[in-house]
Amino acid sequence: AFGGFGTTTTTAAPAFSFSAPTNTGTSALGSGLFNQPAQTPAQSNQLINTASALSAPTLLGDERDAILAKWNQLQAFWGTGKGYFNNNIAPVEFTQENPFCRFKAVGYSLMPNNKDEDGLVVLVFNRKEADIRSQQQQLVESLHKILGGNQTLTVNVEGVKTMPDDQTEVIIYVVERSPNGTSRRVPATTLYAHFEQANIKSSLQQLGVSLSMARTELSPAQVKQLLQNPPAGVDPIIWEQAKVDNPDPDKLIPVPMVGFKELLRRLKVQDQMTKQHQTRLDIISEDISELQKNQTTTMAKIAQYKRKLMALSHRTLQVLIKQEIQRKSGYAIQADEEQLRVQLDTIQCELNAPTQFKGRLNELMSQIRMQNHFGAVRAEERYYIDADLLREIKQHLKQQQEGLSHLISIIKDDLEDIKLIEHGLNESIPIRGGVFS
Repeated sequence: AFGGFGTTTTTAAPAFSFSAPTNTGTSALGSGLFNQPAQTPAQSNQLINTASALSAPTLLGDERDAILAKWNQLQAFWGTGKGYFNNNIAPVEFTQENPFCRFKAVGYSLMPNNKDEDGLVVLVFNRKEADIRSQQQQLVESLHKILGGNQTLTVNVEGVKTMPDDQTEVIIYVVERSPNGTSRRVPATTLYAHFEQANIKSSLQQLGVSLSMARTELSPAQVKQLLQNPPAGVDPIIWEQAKVDNPDPDKLIPVPMVGFKELLRRLKVQDQMTKQHQTRLDIISEDISELQKNQTTTMAKIAQYKRKLMALSHRTLQVLIKQEIQRKSGYAIQADEEQLRVQLDTIQCELNAPTQFKGRLNELMSQIRMQNHFGAVRAEERYYIDADLLREIKQHLKQQQEGLSHLISIIKDDLEDIKLIEHGLNESIPIRGGVFS
């Protein structure tokens, strides 16, 4: 169903080694854009014929030539058609690359930052990503056969990415093992040059490969040359303005967009990347939600452990008090213990003072009871409260009540402990007395 991965009959390539260096250029991005040849006489004649077709055709020899000139101009603007201008000279073919075509723009592409020694080569398949992933092992085996089936070579898949129009981008690299046991990646330019051979390229097309390119970075000299020479059919003024408007010259490079087909392709690529980014954001959002749930659970456990620690600390203090009483039993009360008793009496008085904690708690309890009573009376006389809201209010007040009851219980326990301490301090025995320090 995948086009015969592993079953396609191909002519095996002869055994070879990638060890020998091969000068194949930098990358598919750079090929065709650099080292543009100087204008040939044929190109000069083409420009002259184009100018004649647009400005002064002599095909009919009357006023109809002016109409024909306007028609040729319109075709040149469209970037399609033929411009007739002379009976003895072939018409001019108008393509979208001609300088007068209006359907052109300049966009920006991210420059690759991979080294040649990384060995990354991009293969674009006319297959869906699901098909590629389900038959990835067969793909690797088929590529290994195309490389000659050499046992010292290993094909590896770096990544798989969905592209528009049901295409898939597969990034591969090849590892070559030497007889002494060491291994290295085959340079990207060397592997790309091998894939561009006629018989190898035919075998790749049988696998569904529509495009291959080496993913290598451009040298500063290549970038400078590319920027200095406007692409064919792009006005130098527009090219200069594109360089000025480049939002990130260190990472982005201007590229021409000729025709609606190229514009649509870039829009599809942008839409695909937007979907991938949105998918990644959704995954991150789910992770954040999960982490927030874990954080809430952890905070609740921490609060629970704090309460447990406080209870255990209080129990430990009680044990220490009893242990200290037993240890000091039979000794006279010391000065620091007497001072401690005075401080405890002072604390007890402060707790029992009307304006201090115990009095405030009693006052708060009274206010809560009064508010509950008045609220019930008002609800009966004037207002109607929704049953769900009333349950929520009752639940909230119940929690408040439980909190206050728990606080009062703690205070009562503390008061009993203080009384126990006072009892131990006030206990008198002939010659020896109960001591607490």
